[in-house]
Amino acid sequence: MNVRNALQVAILSDTGRLRSRNEDATGEDLDIGVVVLADGMGGHQSGDVASALAVNAILRNLRLTIPAVVPGETDPATGYALERLAVRQAIVRANHTIHTSAGADPRLHGMGTTLVMAIFYNDIITVANVGDSRLYRYRDNRLEQVTVDHTLRQEMVDRGYCTPAEARASLNKNLVTRAVGTEETVTIDLLDHAVLPDDLYLLCSDGLSDMLEDREIQQAIERSATNLEAIAERLVSMANQNGGRDNITVILVRACKPFPNKQAWQQKISEWL
Repeated sequence: MNVRNALQVAILSDTGRLRSRNEDATGEDLDIGVVVLADGMGGHQSGDVASALAVNAILRNLRLTIPAVVPGETDPATGYALERLAVRQAIVRANHTIHTSAGADPRLHGMGTTLVMAIFYNDIITVANVGDSRLYRYRDNRLEQVTVDHTLRQEMVDRGYCTPAEARASLNKNLVTRAVGTEETVTIDLLDHAVLPDDLYLLCSDGLSDMLEDREIQQAIERSATNLEAIAERLVSMANQNGGRDNITVILVRACKPFPNKQAWQQKISEWL
């Protein structure tokens, strides 16, 4: 579904102050309603290769599968929208591509990437994530983290061993417990949410979320109002000012108006008549 006229997008990526190269990768295709961000894992070889492989494989796969989806149709076995299932399959195939490439070339051994992505359709957003790249939603003057980090830090919080504030200061905060490409199989979190006009979605690598607290992210959004490019520039600048210890990448998506599946409604009306 082409949602190009319903969404505004801004993307910005920066190497940061300490890294010599940028291992983050991004992609978008509003003709199929997709944005994707991958962060090549620090400490692994060829993280930039893994992140680029992930983004390219996902977009290539979805450009083939999404146009064939009948708007509004669901999977009889699960009840899920076909768009959601297409996203999952695209990530599974990207995982296979990265894992196979790493096995075939010793120089790429152990490479992997975190991932966060979204697809917009029928006034819905399906969010998928693996690792600690995040998606936030800003709605009604409130910033909310939609995804859950797959990290040792988050596991410590979930089990009640420490508070979120204590975990944020932990030395273990960058230890991810899931990644794309490091194993033969991958576990993916998938969430569906209704999209309202004026919703703002922020996808980011941990180079942003490790440098800025949520309140600082919200302040940057509110200060620059509706200018997505200005918000992106401010977020990256603030992260660098706070240390810029990693690559910093942000994707901002604003819903400008509803984007219902008109074809699906027309089909339902035809069936009723």
